[in-house]
Amino acid sequence: MLPGLIIFFCLILYILLRRGSTSTIKAEKGQQNIAELTKIKIGNSQQWILIRSENINNPIILFVHGGPGTSQLTLIKNNTKYLEKYFTVVGWDQRGAAKSYNAGKNKNDINIDRFVSDTIEMADYLRKRFNKKNIVIAGHSWGTIISTLAVSRRPDLFSAYIGIGQIANMNEGEIISYEWTLKQAQIAGNKNDVNVLTEIGKPPYTGNWKKKTMTQRQILGKYGGEYHSRKTGAVGVVMKSLILSIEYTFIDRVNFFRGMFRSVDLLFPQMAKINFFEQVPELKVPVWFMLGRYDYEVPSVLSEKYYTFLTVPEKHICWFEKSAHMPNIEERELFHKILVENIRGKIAAD
Repeated sequence: MLPGLIIFFCLILYILLRRGSTSTIKAEKGQQNIAELTKIKIGNSQQWILIRSENINNPIILFVHGGPGTSQLTLIKNNTKYLEKYFTVVGWDQRGAAKSYNAGKNKNDINIDRFVSDTIEMADYLRKRFNKKNIVIAGHSWGTIISTLAVSRRPDLFSAYIGIGQIANMNEGEIISYEWTLKQAQIAGNKNDVNVLTEIGKPPYTGNWKKKTMTQRQILGKYGGEYHSRKTGAVGVVMKSLILSIEYTFIDRVNFFRGMFRSVDLLFPQMAKINFFEQVPELKVPVWFMLGRYDYEVPSVLSEKYYTFLTVPEKHICWFEKSAHMPNIEERELFHKILVENIRGKIAAD
């Protein structure tokens, strides 16, 4: 019993005291690799990025996480190792999220315009540091809001835009999400879920909107509308990467939750004003939408309508038939194939 307790407490002490780091990448002959976890000054704050590549001459791809405030630094790393051969892969903890929690302490800086400015500055930093004309940007969920706006304002910084779980019209999407969830509960004959959803009522929510939204999302997850292969939604996937991460310290893990809750409180009401049919009818770079067929957290049926509506020089829609809101993880191999064969190939051809 005693040796077991000693091992347990040593493990706890290790988790509490260890510094964040990232695993090394084996150097190929004649190539310069990079595996760097560092903080840089963005705007008026210090924010953390993770840069990994087998060859720094590769095209740069910046992943802009969702949430808002839901850091995916390790989750992205664990699911993009294959891409490190073909891209310089950059993960970023946005202002107020996990490792960058302190950058969001001033609530006046937690607004969509500030995040868009951060995204533009991050893209500019990366292209200058690695001597590139422009970069690829991949936004997920909330990240599609600030990425779309950044590309709209500074198209010269970007060679392509990838929208994963693309937000189009926030209020309309919330109504579609609610109605689909209620229908699934009715089909399943789950009277409790039907009663709970009926009591909440259709969005937009009044009163305790956060509790009502989280309740609806929890029920949606049971019917495969968030992470299609799991009835518990994406929470297990996210928590596993958080717990097993070598990039996060103990404080980062605490700040993951603090930042997520604070970001939702401050940004979700602002997200309700997003209607890209009116705000961004045109983009001036090639666009790829990566949509899960069963995504009803950010309903892909509405993302498809925006794709059809959007004026761009070149656009592609890629359907992931076994996925919901996280197709880049649920069907990782297909996501990689599209990035390497289509998007990287397009960049190389240009």
